[in-house]
Amino acid sequence: MNKTVNLTLLLLIGFICCKNSRKEIDKLEIAKNYYKALDSSDDLKITLLLTDSLVTKETKYDYEQIFSLKEYIEWLKWDAVFEPSYEILQMEQEDEIVKAKISKIDKRISFLHQEPIVTNQIIRFDNDKIISIETTEYVIFNDSTFVKNRDGIVSWIDENHPELNGFIHDQTETGGLKYLKAIDLYKNKK
Repeated sequence: MNKTVNLTLLLLIGFICCKNSRKEIDKLEIAKNYYKALDSSDDLKITLLLTDSLVTKETKYDYEQIFSLKEYIEWLKWDAVFEPSYEILQMEQEDEIVKAKISKIDKRISFLHQEPIVTNQIIRFDNDKIISIETTEYVIFNDSTFVKNRDGIVSWIDENHPELNGFIHDQTETGGLKYLKAIDLYKNKK
């Protein structure tokens, strides 16, 4: 009887220790912190939340890009130039992924799209780090407005300010500053 009690206690202690050492990673909290870091353009927080590379996917456009952490931080500096505002509209964890509906507005999007862009995204993890973000749906995105405004500014800059040519594709901080300058010149052309 004494051996049975001792064995039961030993198994119980072992079970409790194992359970505590495998604490569930709060993927929902990690995803929320990621969007907060994007919203505040906090590259230090971003580095703590991502693996050493990040896969971004756009399902609608069959597009995938793999960023090294350094490249993603450079992209974040570009994004920060436009003073972005990211808002989590919905978020839920489903097994090992997080599904989110995100609204984004900034100076570039305001000019090109004239309202926030809303997307559905899936965030995937490698343990407690984000490894990929997939945009599965554009809930609010006016393609014709975006393309019309983009083509208009690109054509006008090509003709009137060739020193800024290529601003649309340069996703560095310098490129973002050129983009802002192009928007300002285009808006004030009259």
